[in-house]
Amino acid sequence: MKRAFVTGAYGMLGAWMVKGLLDDGVDVVVLKRDRRARAALTIEGTESRCHVVHGDLLDAPLLERVVNEEEVDTVFHLAAQTIVGAANRSPASTFDANMRGTWNLMEACRDSSVKRVVVAASDKAYGPHKDLPYQEDYALQPKFPYDVSKAATDLISRSYWHTFGLPVATTRFANIYGGGDLNPSRLIPELVDAVLDGRPPIIRSDGSPERDFLYVTDAVSAYLAIAKLLDDPKGGARGEGFNAGSGRPYSVREVVETLVRVAGSDVRPEFQGAGVPDGEIDRQWVDTAKIKRLAGWEPQVDLEEGLRRTLEWYREHRG
Repeated sequence: MKRAFVTGAYGMLGAWMVKGLLDDGVDVVVLKRDRRARAALTIEGTESRCHVVHGDLLDAPLLERVVNEEEVDTVFHLAAQTIVGAANRSPASTFDANMRGTWNLMEACRDSSVKRVVVAASDKAYGPHKDLPYQEDYALQPKFPYDVSKAATDLISRSYWHTFGLPVATTRFANIYGGGDLNPSRLIPELVDAVLDGRPPIIRSDGSPERDFLYVTDAVSAYLAIAKLLDDPKGGARGEGFNAGSGRPYSVREVVETLVRVAGSDVRPEFQGAGVPDGEIDRQWVDTAKIKRLAGWEPQVDLEEGLRRTLEWYREHRG
């Protein structure tokens, strides 16, 4: 891997992905849609070490130029509209960004010298299943707009291996968290912000929904492990989807209590909901046996340590 193109570099995962690649000596090209984008990439100063291309995933000719003229050999496609509430309010724009943006990029990669492509789908693509944890051979049966868009992202991407031989794999990772997530509508950023403010965190459920959580550096190492697998025609990664997570569920209430304890705070959360918020699934977690078997990957950071690191990041970057 010599030169990587990262979409979604201004999101939390993307910023950490870029940092990991740069630290490994990889040249990085990033796509910047908003000229005033505020994210960990700019906060940490990492942006100055990248080649920044201004544009949008919906600009197919631009993507073709980037992939070819920048002589990219690896693509990490992380860009997406990721907010469930926004997808429910505006499904058309979510489908446009997540689906058309994906096939535009796959088309750009198809006739290029790209050797490996890893695409972010989501565990939400599975939809509700009675049997848990999710395994990669489970049907993708989403019901809600965001989940549907990520299932389509998954299917579109993998079709480019089966039809055109593009070495591509998709990720169906658990809820990724860590420093640099600046969207307060998500659980952990809201919790951290509230704890640091000394105010009660507002929880949009009754605390019973269960999720799997993956610390961001573990997510980055999983992406890199999958990219490496794509180099081997017999590695079992091409055209495949991969789960990664902690391997166990945590209730929202358990996450809240753990963070408050780690912070040494006495704030008490306000649970302002009954059951699960509209458009979300009540219980989700993933089986990680496949990525462990094929790539030797396992998470290194448990929830308590991950929340401690996340809290420290926000303390250091407060304001």
